Amino acid sequence: MLCPFCSFPEDKVVDSRAAREGRAIRRRRECLSCGKRFTTYEYIESLELQVVKRDGRREPFDREKIIKGVTLACKKRPIGVKQIEAVADKVESLLQQLGSHEIQSNLIGELVVKELQTIDEVAYVRFASVYRQFQDSMEFLAEIRNSAMPPP
Repeated sequence: MLCPFCSFPEDKVVDSRAAREGRAIRRRRECLSCGKRFTTYEYIESLELQVVKRDGRREPFDREKIIKGVTLACKKRPIGVKQIEAVADKVESLLQQLGSHEIQSNLIGELVVKELQTIDEVAYVRFASVYRQFQDSMEFLAEIRNSAMPPP
């Protein structure tokens, strides 16, 4: 593990604990060169998922793609990193529970949309507009009307 601050290759583990509902181990590390601390997560290796894209291509599942997409949809919204990671965790967990090696990309998108819909209406519409490839403002309005969230 390289230090993210100075790229020194050696560190020591200061603290370890279970994280993400027991699906990961959180390790607090300290660089032996610069002394700065950083956190890493080790995930339990599970079923290797292949994503089947719209055009038929297959690629390995990458939860970071979910995090990037949700982060972009949540830009300038009151949504923290922990909530974004929770969305990725929930989607990944649901996919693992299916027990299939191949997952259609549209299923992943729909699961993300469903999770975002419970968190933030603006982030939900932003993500849905890209995922569902809205072509004009009428599609935005129709989506908003069909999914109006109750007031908090």
